[in-house]
Amino acid sequence: MGLAPVTPGFDVLLPVGISFYIFQALSYVVDVYRGDVRMETNFIKYAAFVSFFPQLIAGPIVRYETVEQEIRARSVTMDDLAQGFRRFVVGLAKKLLLANQVAQVATIVYSGDPANYGSLMYSLAAAYTLQIYFDFSGYSDMAIGLGRMFGFHFLENFNYPYISLSVTEFWRRWHISLSTWFRDYVYIPLGGNRVSRGKWVRNILVVWGLTGLWHGADWNFLLWGL
Repeated sequence: MGLAPVTPGFDVLLPVGISFYIFQALSYVVDVYRGDVRMETNFIKYAAFVSFFPQLIAGPIVRYETVEQEIRARSVTMDDLAQGFRRFVVGLAKKLLLANQVAQVATIVYSGDPANYGSLMYSLAAAYTLQIYFDFSGYSDMAIGLGRMFGFHFLENFNYPYISLSVTEFWRRWHISLSTWFRDYVYIPLGGNRVSRGKWVRNILVVWGLTGLWHGADWNFLLWGL
């Protein structure tokens, strides 16, 4: 469980991974309504989809169509176990050996007096961007690896975003499950870019405003998203 502040002096207990749980449940309802997937009549199988622990806390966001067949008829091979374990170890190394170590340097530099540090320390602190990447992609790798060890094949969530040649390409490669979720369930239903210029700008602002709120329910994240 985690604490999520709602108003000053008042906290509400929320389950860990509530945002991923909600997004997966919403995508399932919408996909069933659209006729893209069959309605699951077995509550245990549906519960397994929305509460599968490896990816519930930090993603990737899994859609029902991705795991529908494996939920209904799943098998685990030695290759799945081996590849899944290897992917999990890679993700764990990203998190512990890379992300956490860079985070310590960034924390020291950003919380101290700028006059106390030279250019080398600031260069290392700038690697905060790598900390975020190795943190998020590390968790995704661990989730994908654990899922495969259980016989589930999740889609990739990061695709070398820092080799992108444009901002658009970057967001296509970064946290893919989140960006495609907002694209398919918010941006396109609002009309996407096949509307007037004013409505197109509105659609972009709505998507990015919601993206900011998804990361944290306060004004800082909302402004960051916008």
